Amino acid sequence: QVQLVESGGGLVQAGGSLRLSCAASGLTFSTYAMAWFRQAPGKDREFVTIIGSTGISTRYADSAKGRFTISRDNAKNTVYLQMNSLKPEDTAVYYCAAGRNYYASGQAAFAFWGQGTQVTVSS
Repeated sequence: QVQLVESGGGLVQAGGSLRLSCAASGLTFSTYAMAWFRQAPGKDREFVTIIGSTGISTRYADSAKGRFTISRDNAKNTVYLQMNSLKPEDTAVYYCAAGRNYYASGQAAFAFWGQGTQVTVSS
């Protein structure tokens, strides 16, 4: 049974930082690209960032570029999202997802999803 379990969300003041983690099991983690998506209240789920299976290649949405950093530790089957300089508009449920194609960023390209973790950024 494939499981992706996010953690690290919470309440933070604008300008602060959080690090999200996503622990994977039940799949060959090192063969999957791993991505983060987010969904704000009343909004569609949107792509945030993705990292290739080896951890060398990364891609970011414009909203995340320069503030967020995705990384992975294949020995720990874990992907991370370091979020700095947080803004109220970053408030959302953050989901990790696993997919076979690094070059795809649509939701349908990702076979496995975590349960999400809430990030709330106050002014």
